[in-house]
Amino acid sequence: MPNWWLLVLPLLAGAVMPLQAGINGQLAKHLSSVMAAALVSFLVGTLALLIIVLSQREVAGLSAFKGLTWWHWSGGLLGAFFIATAAFAGPRIGALLFMVLVLAGQLGMALLLDHNGWAGFREAPITLGKAAGLALIIGGVWLIRRG
Repeated sequence: MPNWWLLVLPLLAGAVMPLQAGINGQLAKHLSSVMAAALVSFLVGTLALLIIVLSQREVAGLSAFKGLTWWHWSGGLLGAFFIATAAFAGPRIGALLFMVLVLAGQLGMALLLDHNGWAGFREAPITLGKAAGLALIIGGVWLIRRG
């Protein structure tokens, strides 16, 4: 059984996602630009991470960056896509529908990542129970959308 904080941290991270989407949506409205809001969000996050990394003295040397491939850099692009999408779509469709769609997308991709062992995840085949769980989430999207 994992330490309790390994269960609480993802729960908290998930809990702040709709709040982040709402904040970024309001920022986009105030700035009249989804992309400018995403940039501000990333700049603040980058500054926070820079302070943490520098305070922990964990700065990698330049030689560590030379071995990186395009794949290693893509996480930032995926994060930018999510932040911009949240700022644009979240306020338009509502926090609940936005987050249940995000959850369905996350779980669908997680199922593929685990099944194939992609991106460094341990291989864990798709089972009927896992597929049924995802189907229930998709059913939840339908019920929320109807509601």
